[in-house]
Amino acid sequence: MAVRSSGEPIRVVYCIDNMQLGGTELNAVRTAERLDRRRFAVSVVCIRASGPLMARYKDAGIQVHPFPMNSLLGPRAVQQAIRLIGLFRSERTDVVHSHDAYTSVFATMCARVAGVRGVIASRRSWHSPHLQGRIMRANRVAYRFAHRVVGNSPSVSRLVETEGGVPASRIVTIPNFLDPQSFEPLSDEERRRLLAEIGVPSGAFVVGIVARLSAVKDHATLLRAIEMLTPTIPALHCVLVGDGPERGRIEALAGQLGIADRVHLAGERPQLPNLHALFDVSVLCSTSEAFPNSVLEAMAVSRPVIATNVGGTPDAVRDGETGLLVPPSDPARLAAAIRRLFEEPTLRAGLGSAGCAAARSDYSASAVIGQVEALYTELAGRAVA
Repeated sequence: MAVRSSGEPIRVVYCIDNMQLGGTELNAVRTAERLDRRRFAVSVVCIRASGPLMARYKDAGIQVHPFPMNSLLGPRAVQQAIRLIGLFRSERTDVVHSHDAYTSVFATMCARVAGVRGVIASRRSWHSPHLQGRIMRANRVAYRFAHRVVGNSPSVSRLVETEGGVPASRIVTIPNFLDPQSFEPLSDEERRRLLAEIGVPSGAFVVGIVARLSAVKDHATLLRAIEMLTPTIPALHCVLVGDGPERGRIEALAGQLGIADRVHLAGERPQLPNLHALFDVSVLCSTSEAFPNSVLEAMAVSRPVIATNVGGTPDAVRDGETGLLVPPSDPARLAAAIRRLFEEPTLRAGLGSAGCAAARSDYSASAVIGQVEALYTELAGRAVA
């Protein structure tokens, strides 16, 4: 590649699978929006380019290059790989940063063929059933071609080392971070209005979850915990923010448990305002997680968190300090934790306050963007200004 002037911005290409409202996708767009434009010129390669996040890239003036394909194998994939190599060369790309399992395979290989100076792969998932088999084996190969592999939590980075066979010297841990607006509280009036819109009565003790309605999030365990608690906490109501393939089963289970009048499915909502502020207690009862944005968002608005002790969740939720951890798929333990927070308002307030302080110090944009920029600058071979 041509020699570049040190005064030119570092050319960074983000590679991402899709433009939907997932944790990986949101973290990518949040980062791209905040990179110092005097030092970094950013564009995006996307396999599935339709989705709500396209508008955010457009508003930020960031060009998105669609590379549609249905598989990483076959003639279409080969054609797109040739196109991508040509794009990296024509844009004189300094750094390619792949954000998910699919582009960590596709783009990492292409970037090395194109002679890109800094190639970054990522691991942002735990042991996910839909990412097993060939795609994970392909990632282990791709990691060997990357100059750095980014994990989004210490636990995930350890997986990169132990399962991926990557030396610790080539692994970088950079956590997810939150929009500054995520820290803005709701006014009492706005909170009452939104809860009433969802159907929650005034004076309710609200336990809520913000998560896709998918099997791995295990909403059924939360509903069973709510059913256990209703005889002794008459004001208890449960709000589920999100949508997904399990919606019908969740509605049916709420009816079977006799708690349909206490369970409010709010559907998919805009990312802002931070809807964890609607809750008295925020829950995440997943059976598998890497490093969940949902608990960070709850912490940002000083809500006490109860989360399952899986994957990278304990990296954010420190038991008894910034939240409570419970075993997965254990309604009785989850119910006991909810009851404890209901009965101990001082503990609720203390966990919420400590969680907010941790979110500001470790997971705010100002805390994380500098780490990203330093990595890009190192790989591009530039001196830090």
